[in-house]
Parts: sequence; C-alpha cells; structure tokens
Amino acid sequence: MIYYQNGSAAHNLSRKDLEAGLREAFDKLGEKRKVLAIPPDYTRLPSRAGELTKISWEYYGDKLTDILPALGTHTPMTDDQISHMFGKTPANLIRVHDWRNDVVTLGRIPAEIVEEVSEHKVHFDWPVQVNKLLTEGNFDLILSIGQVVPHEVVGMANYNKNVFVGTGGAEAINKSHYVGAVYGMERMMGRADTPVRRLFNYASDNFAKHLPILYVLTVVGVNKEGRQQTYGLFVGDDFDVFDLAAGLSLEVNFQMVEKPLRKVLVWLDPTEFKSTWLGNKSIYRTRMAIADGGELVVLAPALKEFGEDKEIDRLIRKYGYFGTSKTLKAVEDNEELRNNLSAAAHLIHGSSEGRFSITYCPGKGPENLTRKEIESVGFRWGDIDEMMQKYNFQHLKEGFNTLPDGEEIYYISSPALGLWAHRDRFEY
Repeated sequence: MIYYQNGSAAHNLSRKDLEAGLREAFDKLGEKRKVLAIPPDYTRLPSRAGELTKISWEYYGDKLTDILPALGTHTPMTDDQISHMFGKTPANLIRVHDWRNDVVTLGRIPAEIVEEVSEHKVHFDWPVQVNKLLTEGNFDLILSIGQVVPHEVVGMANYNKNVFVGTGGAEAINKSHYVGAVYGMERMMGRADTPVRRLFNYASDNFAKHLPILYVLTVVGVNKEGRQQTYGLFVGDDFDVFDLAAGLSLEVNFQMVEKPLRKVLVWLDPTEFKSTWLGNKSIYRTRMAIADGGELVVLAPALKEFGEDKEIDRLIRKYGYFGTSKTLKAVEDNEELRNNLSAAAHLIHGSSEGRFSITYCPGKGPENLTRKEIESVGFRWGDIDEMMQKYNFQHLKEGFNTLPDGEEIYYISSPALGLWAHRDRFEY
C-alpha cells in the first residue's frame, strides 16, 4: 500500500515538503507503540534520510526507541557524522550494525532459485539475514529510509536492499554482491528488475512478511545548475512504492550522453569518499559512457584506504582491480576470496576490463594512499594539484567543458547521484 507519493522531474521538495508528506503518511498508519528507524549511514548523506529520521523522531518522540544506520560493511559513523546527519536527534538512540556477528537468518532461498535468476552463473543458496534487533526488538513499526538511485550491485538502490544488505550478514552481503557482479553490472545498473532484486523480493515475500516495515524513499539528483535537488518522496509498504521511486529516479538520475566520452573528470567529496570501496562509484556510474581508449580521472582528496573493512582492504591490496577473468580465477584458486565474495565482486566492479584507463588522484597528506599503493592495485596515479590546476577545477560546469587548448572533458561532481551511458552500451 502507498501512503504518500509526491514527485516528478519538475519537483524541488523542501524540508517543509518532506515533513508534511511524512506526517501525512504517519497519520494514516495510526498509533504506534515502538518504532525502529533504519536510515543509511553518512555515505548516503545527500539522500535527505538524516532529515527524514529527525522528522520521524519529532513525530513519534520517545516511541522511536532505536536508530540503526544501515551500515552493511561500512565503518560505524563518528560522533561528528551523527550530529551532522541527524541534527538534534538524540545520539543515544544510535545502534551500530555488526555485519559479522549481530545477524539472524530468517530463512534460505533455495539454490535452484538463485541459479535460475542468475542464469545459472552461480550455484549456491542465499540466506535472508537481518540485524537481530529487527526480530528481537518487539517493534510495531520499522522505518526503512533512503534514496532510490541507480546502483551497481542491485540495479536501483534501496527498498528492501536497505534491510537485507544494510542490516544483513556477511554471507548474504557476499553472495548478493557476487550474483550481481557475475551477472554483469552493465546489464543491471538503472534497472528495477534484476537478479539481485528478485532475490530480495523473494525474501520479502517469503521470509520477512512478519516484519512491520514501511519504506520511506527519496529521489535526489543534481540539476542543470550543479545543485542537489530532491525530486520525490514516496512512502509505502510494498513493491509499488519502490516501482514509483525507481521510475522517477531513472528519469532524473540517468544521463544518456550524445557521444562516447573521451575524458571524464569526477570529484569525490572529501566528506563522503575516503575509500575506493565507495569512490569507485566514479567507475561504476560512468563506465557505460566512456569511450574505448578513453580516460577517467578521479579527484579524491580524502582517499586513505581501499576497503573500509580491514579484511576487505587487505584483499583489495592483494588481488587488485585487474578484471573479471583474473578475479574469477582468483576466486577459484583462493579460499580467502571465496569466503569474501563481496570483495571479489568489488574487484570486478572496479576494473574497466582494460577498455579505458583509470587515474586516481589522492590528497597528499600522511593519511592518504600513496602513488605506490594506487598503482599496485591496477590504477594510474595522478598529481591532484596539477590536475585541479590543469582543468581549472573551480570553474567547471556539470557535463561537457571545452578547455582553452580545445580539449573536451566531461565533469561530474556527484557520481553517487547519477548514471551515465551512451546508447551503444545501454538498452532500456
């Protein structure tokens, strides 16, 4: 059932709009005794989920007893991040999801179903896992809050991914990421119906019906002026609400470029991107737009690690971003990678398969990744100061820019908020 919907490519929702819409939905639900909120973490700051969580707390007061950021494999939020994202929402409500220890398994999707949806590319069952707080907390309302946007693992982010991955366990996260990777992310990004989404939907329909989940979904993008804009808010408890949000996201977050791009320059906001685990969105979201032999330059001033999880960071350093065939062979030959399939999936996602070059430009502080580290995993290294000066960084506009020497570059300031493709590499 859909409790609230408001959005279009022409909408620009304010905080007052979000509050009015969310309160309208909550009023329709009626009285609630105990509420859990599951927003994304700080890496999804543009989602407006922080504000929506604060509005929820203001509405329910002390009945909202717990806030469980959907960390997945990400590191816990810092006090400063919590304060910045959630405002005056009491910090003592925040719970930390431990993806290796704090989960329960609601059931297992049989291997034959996983094989079928993946076109027989994988041969395992899939566990439906959630943080134990969801089942043991005795909640009569669970608010799953977040942004629908093109995504490399599931096609379109959020909806039940926020629950089954954001609060999921190691096995579920590893296997779901691997399904998407071997199926082919270029066949998935920007699509609401994908093999991974089918697994999540099966899980919702067969193992999680008893969880009182209400989905609060935003659609946020970057407008032609280069500013973030909230295009929609959708609230409901089933697939229909996701379908609405995904349709609008495809309309406002997807850019079909007129020609393959020879050079793409991407800025990674230092408050959001400190790892290639996240920063490789610059690769995922642009790969279908970049020409063969083209170049992707990533300005990453806060880049300090490959994986936020220490074990995943170690595996990335060991195996590197060297393409699908080498990664699949490494999975076959190495038990440690078979036991961390989300890391293997990430290694596939982070390679251009030799089709275009990837130049990472980290900051120059003692905490930043070094040239040796960058090059050891298969990327090129670039001097960030020289690159920012060369491309007159402060004066670039979103999209195509022609430099004084005649070189044309395509600039993207927020890779996490979009998907770019050329028609030769994307079919609706």
